[in-house]
Amino acid sequence: AVFSIVFAVTAPLALVLTKRIDRRRLFLAALGLFILSTFAAAASPNFAIMLLTRIGMAAASATVCLLATMLATELVDESMQGRAIGIMFMGISGSLVLGVPAGILIADVAGWRGVFLALAALAFTVWLVSWRCIPASGPRQVALPGYLKHLRSAPLVAGQLVSILMIGGHFVLFAFLAPYLVEVAGIADGNVALGFAALGIAGVSGGYFGGWLADRLSPRAALLLTPSAYLAALAGLALLKGSPGALFAVMMVWACISWMISPVVQRFLISTGPETAEAGISLNFSAMHVGVGLGTIVGGFLVRYDIAALPVGAAVIAALALMAAAVAFRAAGALHTRKSSGTSDEDRTLAKANRVA
Repeated sequence: AVFSIVFAVTAPLALVLTKRIDRRRLFLAALGLFILSTFAAAASPNFAIMLLTRIGMAAASATVCLLATMLATELVDESMQGRAIGIMFMGISGSLVLGVPAGILIADVAGWRGVFLALAALAFTVWLVSWRCIPASGPRQVALPGYLKHLRSAPLVAGQLVSILMIGGHFVLFAFLAPYLVEVAGIADGNVALGFAALGIAGVSGGYFGGWLADRLSPRAALLLTPSAYLAALAGLALLKGSPGALFAVMMVWACISWMISPVVQRFLISTGPETAEAGISLNFSAMHVGVGLGTIVGGFLVRYDIAALPVGAAVIAALALMAAAVAFRAAGALHTRKSSGTSDEDRTLAKANRVA
């Protein structure tokens, strides 16, 4: 809980508080903080110190994820920005697939402190590669007004809502996935880990596929299509609970689409509001954690009554996400039309003044 709260708060604050530092230097500094916090966690003598190290790791992680997104989009052509973001999210989803089993294996050999030491060593390797390969980058022009401008834009706010609701719908089921696999999908207890691995692989592919879709179609079209497909997958889960094989096949599709939404939304935010892109991306990382909390709370209520109802509850939230996507799609189209025709607010004010003159 502390990690998620700190992550959500740090993401929008990091760029405002460090706006005079160039991206590359800040990225390396945040990675360095993560490494030091991880070493401190390995040496922590009590729970209080461990909690403090988790705060440092969360703040560093939020800054690294945010800057990784912005640096990735700068290093490629505009036509490949979605795929660049998608590759980054393949790393995030891949860490969930590989991190837990790797941590268990290391803990069996070297104890829980060994897990943190291994993580610090891996992070240091990433730091060295980043120091060698990431080109110099200038400081960012991000301040509080950028966030306010972003939050005054109807399509951008609707896009953020898509993230909150899609991830919320995902965690309604994902937070209680292990008992769902056993009690509803009919998977034996001993095969739950294999089920998680299969769904994890599908999730990793979804990270790239979401970015590819945003590049292949358009960010607006991908934003509308993704929650539509997600809602269809959840409806399939609700209808196929008596057919374990078909149910798990649909769950693979569900897992894939779940990880598509973040690169899709972030590509939409960058293309629709390029002047507030960094503020939008930082707020989007916070929105993800809001969605995690929302979905877990709703799922917690539903699982008390009927665990098979989890996909239905998730589908209700996904339907709200689809409504938000439709609003974002329409509002972004209207904004693009105004920009193309040159009828911005400033243009209309100037035309009115000319008429008066």
